[in-house]
Amino acid sequence: MNHNHPVFTDNDPQSELVTLNLGPTHPATHGVFQNVLQLDGERIVSGVSTIGYIHRAFEKIAEHRPFYQITPLTDRLNYCSSPINNMGWHMTVEKLLNIQMPKRVDYLRVIIMELSRIADHIICNTIIGQDTGATTTFLYLFQFREHIYEIFEEVCGARLTTNIGRIGGFERDFNDIAFAKIDKFLKEFPKALKEFENLLTRNRIFIDRTAGVAEVTKETALEYSWTGPLLRATGVDYDVRVSDPYSSYQDFDFDVPVGTSGDIYDRYLVRNEEMWQSVRIIEQALVKLKTEPKGIFHADVPEFYLPPKQEVYNNMEALIYHFKIVMGEIDAPKAEVYHAVEGGNGELGFYLINDGGRTPYRLHFRRPSFINYQMFAPMSEGMLLSDAIINMSSMNIIAGELDA
Repeated sequence: MNHNHPVFTDNDPQSELVTLNLGPTHPATHGVFQNVLQLDGERIVSGVSTIGYIHRAFEKIAEHRPFYQITPLTDRLNYCSSPINNMGWHMTVEKLLNIQMPKRVDYLRVIIMELSRIADHIICNTIIGQDTGATTTFLYLFQFREHIYEIFEEVCGARLTTNIGRIGGFERDFNDIAFAKIDKFLKEFPKALKEFENLLTRNRIFIDRTAGVAEVTKETALEYSWTGPLLRATGVDYDVRVSDPYSSYQDFDFDVPVGTSGDIYDRYLVRNEEMWQSVRIIEQALVKLKTEPKGIFHADVPEFYLPPKQEVYNNMEALIYHFKIVMGEIDAPKAEVYHAVEGGNGELGFYLINDGGRTPYRLHFRRPSFINYQMFAPMSEGMLLSDAIINMSSMNIIAGELDA
C-alpha cells in the first residue's frame, strides 16, 4: 500500500483518500495487470486501469510469421481455453483460402471447443466461489478441468497451451482412448456440476455477496462493446455461434442463457447454464459423428495441410509440400477477412489483411477480455474493495488477452 500525502475533497474536508495499487502482481487480480485506486476507507472513489506488463506484441510478431507458425501465439491469448483460439485462427485462414471443411472435422472441433468452454467457465465460477470464501466448491469442481486437459493431451499431446489442430483440420484423428475419456467426462461431470450448484446457487452468503453487486444495464454493456457471458447476463441474447454460425453450429440444438440485471450473480448463473448447454452440444456431436465416414480428420488441401511424417520421409512430393508449407513459400490470395468465434469470454475475432505474400500484411485480434476490461474502473467507483475483487473475478479477465 502506498500512502500519498493527504488528499482532501472539496465537499468533505475531513476525508483523506489513500492510493492503493491493486496489481500488477496481486493474487486477487488473477493476472498481470494493475488498477490504481483511490480509496476512502474501504470504498473506491475512483480508479485507473493499466495494462502492458507482458510486452508480447503478438500481432506484430504474427505479421512476420507464416500462417502455420501463428497458432502457438493464439494459444497464449486466453490460455484458459486455448483450443478455441487455435481453431478460430485456423478458420480465419480457411476463410481466406476458401477451404470447405468436412462435417466430421466440424463436429470434432465443436467437441474440443465446447470442452474448452467448460474448462474456462469452471475456472471463472469456482474462482467467484473462492473469492467469496467457498474454497470447497473451488477444489471440488476444479478437478474436472484436469479431466478435460487429459482429453486434450490424448488428442494432441499438450494440456494448457495446446497448439491443437491445423489449418484444414487436425494433425491426427481422435483415438479410442480420447473418445472413452470424453464419454467418461460426460458421465461424471453433470453430477459434479449439479452438486456445485447445490452448494452455491441458493447459498445465503453467496447470494448476499453477489446479487445486486456490480449491476450493468444492457445499454451500458452495448456501449462498451461487451460480448459473451457478461453481455448475456445483462439480458442481451447475442452469441456468435447463433448469430453467425461456424463449424456447423447451425446443426446443433442448444439454448443461449441470458440474465436480467447483469450483476455478479447473473454472470455466475449464465456461465453455469452454458456449461450444461456445452454438455448437451458435445452429446449431439458424438451422435452426429456416427453418421459421418470414419477416418476423416482434415480437408483435402495439400498446399496448406502438412503431409504425414512417414510420407515426408519416403515420398518426394510430400517432402516438397512439407518444406514449402513450413517455410511459408505458398502464397495466399490477396484478401481482407474477419472471422469470429464465441470464446470463453465473448466474441474472439481475427481481422486479417493479406497482400498475397507469405505472412499476414496486417493482423488484429479482437480479444474479448481487452474490451470487457475497459469498464472495470468506471463500474468500481463507489464500490467496496472486497466487492470489486469479486467483480473482477466474475469478469474473468485473462491477462493474455489484454496485452497482445
